[in-house]
Amino acid sequence: MPLFAGTDLTCLRGERLVFQDLSFSVEAGGALVLLGPNGSGKSSLLRLMAGLLRPFAGGLSWDGAAVADDPDLHRGRVHYVGHLDAVKPVLSARENLAFWAEMGGAADPMAAALAALERLGVPHIADIPGRYLSAGQKRRLNLARVLAAPAPLWLLDEPSVALDRAGIGQLEAAIAEHRAGGGIVVVSTHAEIEVPEADTLHMDDFAVGMDGSPLE
Repeated sequence: MPLFAGTDLTCLRGERLVFQDLSFSVEAGGALVLLGPNGSGKSSLLRLMAGLLRPFAGGLSWDGAAVADDPDLHRGRVHYVGHLDAVKPVLSARENLAFWAEMGGAADPMAAALAALERLGVPHIADIPGRYLSAGQKRRLNLARVLAAPAPLWLLDEPSVALDRAGIGQLEAAIAEHRAGGGIVVVSTHAEIEVPEADTLHMDDFAVGMDGSPLE
């Protein structure tokens, strides 16, 4: 049985039908890469998976149980990293990350924060206020949230934006390690990220045009 699955999902944002009749499944240790042009619904699907949006039709399940039956339980198993870097400018990188680590249930948030920064190659930014971080440093800090506290499901929206080649390599290593431990990763990307043996979902197969017709 798939660990995480969606069946006949339809997404409506405002009055716009974004995609329809979309299904997927990802086993423990698996990965799903979302592909498609801007506007095809990649970010909307990730937000549905995270429980931040409700599907207009269809549903999500985890180990066969409907996510809608206990949405709070589902949100507790998710790390979602969106386009915006959630960095408080007055807090240091370590303080920013320790906040997220504590929210995620880390036993020692400060230690977890430092360990996560180390794994992503930026321990030197620990005491730098968020306002002084570069775009790439902010991105690594935001991605470090998934390492600072455990969660089985990682949902990553364009995670390589603003990362250099070394940063992308560290992200790829973190994803591989998470999957090796039975974790699941869903990633939306336009860039070249190595996610071995990942399934792909072409969003334009399910996207809907402005007139309500399927995209060609």
